[in-house]
Amino acid sequence: MSGNIPFNQVDLTAPTPQNTPLSHAPIAAGLSRPTVPDISEDNEQEEDEASNIQNAMLGMVHGRLASLIGRSSGYVENLPAPVKKSVEALKGVQVKQIELQNQYKRECLELEKKYLELQKPLFERRHAIITGVAQPTPEEVEIGEKVSAKDDPDYKPLPKDIVGQPAAAIPEFWLTALRTHVGLAGIITDRDAGALKHLVDIRLSYLTDKPGYKLSFVFSPNEYFENEVLEKTYLYQEEVGYSGDFMYDRAIGTDIKWKEDKDLTKEYEIKKQRNKNTNRTRLIRKARPTDSFFNFFSPPEPPSEDDEDDEVDLDEIEEKLEVDYQIGEDIKEKIIPRAVDYFTGKALDYEDFDEQDDDFEDIDDDEEDEEDRFSDDSESEEEVPARRRGPPKGRGAGAGNNNVNPEECKQQ
Repeated sequence: MSGNIPFNQVDLTAPTPQNTPLSHAPIAAGLSRPTVPDISEDNEQEEDEASNIQNAMLGMVHGRLASLIGRSSGYVENLPAPVKKSVEALKGVQVKQIELQNQYKRECLELEKKYLELQKPLFERRHAIITGVAQPTPEEVEIGEKVSAKDDPDYKPLPKDIVGQPAAAIPEFWLTALRTHVGLAGIITDRDAGALKHLVDIRLSYLTDKPGYKLSFVFSPNEYFENEVLEKTYLYQEEVGYSGDFMYDRAIGTDIKWKEDKDLTKEYEIKKQRNKNTNRTRLIRKARPTDSFFNFFSPPEPPSEDDEDDEVDLDEIEEKLEVDYQIGEDIKEKIIPRAVDYFTGKALDYEDFDEQDDDFEDIDDDEEDEEDRFSDDSESEEEVPARRRGPPKGRGAGAGNNNVNPEECKQQ
């Protein structure tokens, strides 16, 4: 007689799942409001009373569920030994499956490196055209015009006599491309624009000794800093994370060698001080940090054990890290490979914003005036769509993309 016990013959019911979620379903779904045959003032009062009772019941239910979150229900612990054995066996099978998944992710990273090397001559060609060093070929122009005509039925072809004219550089190409990106537009100030006009290229390279990548911002000589290249390096952890993606470890920036009085990450103010003994006054200049795109090269530090012990806003640190890593990923995955689309604005047609047009409705002038009259904030803010995604909490993200599949690896 076999000692195996079919699971369908085991009379077990899971009363509460592990890590009970706090949600309205399925318990709240069963607490429907009473229906009434008609609508009257008395019925409305009865509905209000019923609604208050229902809300009180929901509050009790949610309070009970909240107390169970993160706690074991005891269901798994009380399974029969043969069933527990099967559960442990599933864990063993999963270990082997995850090992293959991790190997797949590492091979995807190697594919990214391989295809980046294949693209480098094209990036160099792009740089030559942007800076006006090289003349576009008739074939390149013809292909480009076909793309433009496909995107815009009203596109007017270039005049034929332009073919023999000398090469022309594209002014402020990278500044325009960066400002077109919704997330970066919010951190590039007017003061930054003067320096970013000298940005002539953004390059991507992968690290050879450890998982990670480097962004290199190449500048022409300028009056702001001495560096020819500003770098930002993102390091992954050696092991693939629980989600099956490479997890970020930390970022390393460049020490910018600012020229005198040109540090765009600081604002200066003149203060008058009086000597208590001599009553003489003097003027001093104090610097304070200010918003700037170039703060990107001074990345936030991940929280340490001391930060967890001290009264430090860990959520604020995590938020800054997420924004920093998201900017790096967007530059790596979007702006570098599709720079001309950001320069022309075409890339915005393919961005998914959190707030869709259907979420908004037209406001009548009278209604708008009424809102303004009672508004406490007299300043108007331009509606800027939010970026589609951010890296997961805990500084984790995929090496290149959080949702990678084999077909995407082939196309890298």
